[in-house]
Amino acid sequence: MEYGCIAQHLPHSFSKEIHEKIGSYNYILKELAPDELSSFMEARDFKAINVTIPYKQAVIPYLYKMDEFADKIGAVNTVVNCDGKLYGYNTDFYGLKALINRAGIDVKNKKTIILGSGGTSKTANAVLQELGAKEILTVSRKISETSVTYKIAATLHSDAQIIINTTPVGMFPNTDGCPIDIELFPKLEAVIDAVYNPLTTNIVSAAKNKGLKAENGLYMLVAQAVKAYEIFMDTAAAEGITEKIFNEIFSDKQNIVLIGMPGSGKTTIGKLLAKKLGREFIDTDDLIIKSAGKEIPDIFNEYGEEHFRKLEVEAVKEAAKNSNKVIATGGGAILRSENIKALKMNGKIYFLNRSPELLLPTDDRPLARDTEAIYKRYNERYDKYISAADETVPDNTDVFTVANDIERRHFS
Repeated sequence: MEYGCIAQHLPHSFSKEIHEKIGSYNYILKELAPDELSSFMEARDFKAINVTIPYKQAVIPYLYKMDEFADKIGAVNTVVNCDGKLYGYNTDFYGLKALINRAGIDVKNKKTIILGSGGTSKTANAVLQELGAKEILTVSRKISETSVTYKIAATLHSDAQIIINTTPVGMFPNTDGCPIDIELFPKLEAVIDAVYNPLTTNIVSAAKNKGLKAENGLYMLVAQAVKAYEIFMDTAAAEGITEKIFNEIFSDKQNIVLIGMPGSGKTTIGKLLAKKLGREFIDTDDLIIKSAGKEIPDIFNEYGEEHFRKLEVEAVKEAAKNSNKVIATGGGAILRSENIKALKMNGKIYFLNRSPELLLPTDDRPLARDTEAIYKRYNERYDKYISAADETVPDNTDVFTVANDIERRHFS
C-alpha cells in the first residue's frame, strides 16, 4: 500500500473517509497482529502511514528519526518513508491542541487529570504542559512512579478541574462503558474524550448534562489527519479544511432519529430519507418483532406493556450503536430515559409533531386504537417528546415535504 493506517483492530475507523476527503490518494486500513508488525515495518512497503492503538510506541525502534513532538512524547502516529528511511511524527499533538482550543477550554493554571497511560496519554500530557496546566496527573489501573490509581484520583484529587480520557473505555462496540464517575469531581469544568466513536460517549454525555464543556475526539481525529496529510505530501492543506471535513463527517455519521406519536409517519418518512441519503433504515419496532417472534399487539396481550418496554430498551440500544442510519422509534420509546440517552449517543433526534386530529387509530397500535386513546397519549407524552428532541419538525403536510425539511435541518 502507499498510504494508510495500521492498528491491531480497525473495525469502524473514520480515517479512510477523512483522508480521502483531504487528498486524492487511496488510503488503506490495515489490521496487523502483534507478531506481524515487525515484518511490516522492516519491509517498508509504503510511502506514509498513520499508526494507532496499540503500536504508537512499538514502531519507534524501526524509525531513523523522530520530530521534536514524537521524541518528547515518546509516541508516534505518523510514519513517512523517505528513500527507505522511516521518519516518525506525532500529529496527535496538533489534533488534541486544536480540539481543546476549539472547545474553548482554558487549561492554564488548572489541575488536570489524564485517564490512561498509553501513547495518547503522553500526547495529552505534552499538550497540557504547553497550554500551561498547573498540575497534571496520569491515572491508570495500577499505581506507578508516573501514575495514580482511579481510587486515589477520586479520593485525593477530587479538586481536578479538567479530565482528558485517553483510554478506549466507552468506544464502539462497548459503548456502555464510562472510564470514571465525574460526580466524584465537584470542581470539574470540562471533559475531553479522545474516543470519537460513538459521537457522544457516556463521559461526554454526563459532563454535558451537568452543563460542563465536553467534546469527543472527532475534531482531534480530523485535525491530526490534516496535519498528517501535510507531512505526507509536504504541502499546506487548504485553509478551513479541518472545520469543513469535521462538519461533513459529523453530519454523515450522525444518525437521524425520528420520534413521535403512533401514526405520525415515522416509518414512511424514515424510509424516504434513507433512500434519498443512501442510508440503512432501522425501525425499532421491527427489531422487537424479530427478537420476540411475535407481533407487537400479541406481545402486549400475552405479556403486558412492561415486558414490551424492556424489549424496546434492548432494540433501541442495538439500533443506537450504529452510525449513518435513519432510525424510526416506537411512539412510547421516549418514556424510558435510557432510550433517549442511547439514541443521542450517535444521533440527532427529530420530533415529528403531527396534530392529534390527523393521527389515525389502527388495531396494530395497542395504545392508540381509537381517537380517545390517541388524544390521551398525545397529552401524556407531548412534553416528553419536546424534551427528548433536538429539533421539532411540523408534520401536518405531506411526507415528502417533511422528509426534505429534516434533510435540510440535518445538513445545514
